[in-house]
Amino acid sequence: MTRINLTVDGQSVADDVEPRMLLVQYLREKLGKTGTVIGCDTSNCGACTVHLNGRSVKSCNVLAVQADGGEVTTIEGLAGEDGALHPVQEAFRECHGLQCGFCTPGMIMQTVDLLAENPSPSEEAIRLGLEGNLCRCTGYHNIVRAVQHAAGTTEGASA
Repeated sequence: MTRINLTVDGQSVADDVEPRMLLVQYLREKLGKTGTVIGCDTSNCGACTVHLNGRSVKSCNVLAVQADGGEVTTIEGLAGEDGALHPVQEAFRECHGLQCGFCTPGMIMQTVDLLAENPSPSEEAIRLGLEGNLCRCTGYHNIVRAVQHAAGTTEGASA
């Protein structure tokens, strides 16, 4: 076992973990952060995307011990303490940027990172920025609209 110390969604945590435990497993199984979804276990789908030290990472591709000393934000950590949705979460809701919801946490986490780097992305930049996150339901049209809405570049929810 290896001792890790990190901050998850603003809370300090310390745990003993197996050196081979993935960050996604740690978040879900040890901390109950089930919003971080296990989609493929191969880093292809992006459903498990979280922020590690302010950057999006696929948590199925990071060992928990690699996050030691770091700061992790999950989809649960985006909402305000009062339960208010993060603007990107709100944009996905308003623009129907989800269907089954399985990819949504990863898409939202990747979008937050994308908009931090480029607050006014073009449609092409949005599609490129989300290309590591797969959705099997929506065809991406409403996801792109949601990102544009969060960036303030469209009218948003109007169909």
